[in-house]
Amino acid sequence: MSKHRSLRFQPAGGERKAQVPVGKKQKLTIERLANDGRGIAFVEGRSWFVAGALPGEEVEARVLNARSQVVEARAERILQAVELRRQAPCVHAGTCGGCTLQHLPHSEQLALKQRSLAEQLQRVAGLQPEEWAAPLVGPEFGYRRRARIAVRWDVKHKRLDVGFRAAASQDIVAITDCAVLVQPLQLLLQGLPALLQGLDKPQAVGHVELFHGNASALLLRHTAPLGESDLARLRAFCVQHQAQLWLHGAGEPQADQPGLALGYRLEPWALELQYRPGDFVQVNAAVNQAMVEQALEWLAPQTGERVLDLFCGLGNFALPLARQVGEVVAVEGVQAMVERARQNAADNGLDNLHFFQADLSKPLAEASWARQAFDAVLLDPPRDGAFEVVKQIGALGAQRLVYVSCNPATLARDTAELVQQGYRLKRAGILDMFPQTAHVEAMALFEVG
Repeated sequence: MSKHRSLRFQPAGGERKAQVPVGKKQKLTIERLANDGRGIAFVEGRSWFVAGALPGEEVEARVLNARSQVVEARAERILQAVELRRQAPCVHAGTCGGCTLQHLPHSEQLALKQRSLAEQLQRVAGLQPEEWAAPLVGPEFGYRRRARIAVRWDVKHKRLDVGFRAAASQDIVAITDCAVLVQPLQLLLQGLPALLQGLDKPQAVGHVELFHGNASALLLRHTAPLGESDLARLRAFCVQHQAQLWLHGAGEPQADQPGLALGYRLEPWALELQYRPGDFVQVNAAVNQAMVEQALEWLAPQTGERVLDLFCGLGNFALPLARQVGEVVAVEGVQAMVERARQNAADNGLDNLHFFQADLSKPLAEASWARQAFDAVLLDPPRDGAFEVVKQIGALGAQRLVYVSCNPATLARDTAELVQQGYRLKRAGILDMFPQTAHVEAMALFEVG
């Protein structure tokens, strides 16, 4: 049996090796996958991380970046493929930077994410959950309900480039067909380049964002005032595609017509949540709803209990929780989101929620709500986790805690702290919020005792 090779690098000594030049082509044998889905190869003491390559393959790779003993590269030719490889469904795979795992079957993508979560928990916290939950999945394609479209004025050629950022580059790949967008946004995207390139002042366009929920919407960021003829073109395009038009110049994004509202529905609880462009909304509607259902199932809230929802955003978890418990205290760092969540509660006829604004990256000793007792806690922090909050969780008296994470590394770090406070990692599993990418979302259940 061959010895499993380590990623540890040899100590420096002797003559310093010449740096690997960017653009160099190198034939490689891929040994295994990194957690981000890149293939790993070893050549002359260096570790090569190769996008688009799978274990067991022989590839010709082009160097993108090199530092010390690590080389980042992209597979440009597959010299010997493995049976595991599949034909990427999208013609832009490998050039567009959005989807990096289309060459890997979906079941293997899930296995990769599961391994990533397990390795982080073992390496950082030194444990595994008592029970692994099955991955929470939705459609492989046609799932994204929002997307940012890159736009750049090419001064030399006097043209507007429209598309998505290229892999490992600031270049823009012209794309009019994106397989991961929901169908209404695909239709918007198809007509977008011609619309923008036909404006009188295309160089005034900063970027475009597309949204879909209870309506479709197009947000145009502009760096100079738009003329009436350009506004007329934008309005006609949006009427044709039954989409709202939002404009973002100085200040906050504004609807072109007063009274426009964006929202999405959480059907199991008969809830409608309103939002504005710029607010955080999960991109995958199907997995988002399944995630909320699973979080409430794991947390098992009881009638009459008091539950704390940290990093509550628009009320994505708080409002469904309020349907089942006596009181929900919901806390968010962004004041505008607090106000939006409060309005969402009122619009849905819920009066058992209390919303607070607080910087959740800092100690909470002065917060009045943090001096109260809670039966259960739910938290859904950003990528840097919730370490300061987690250090004080034990003082809240909660017997159950559900942690929704978009970063296995910070989840593992915070898990170690929770275990120190007497919590057990009862259950954990991945949420496939971003199929075709290596991005890992996860959920963990902690219980006292």
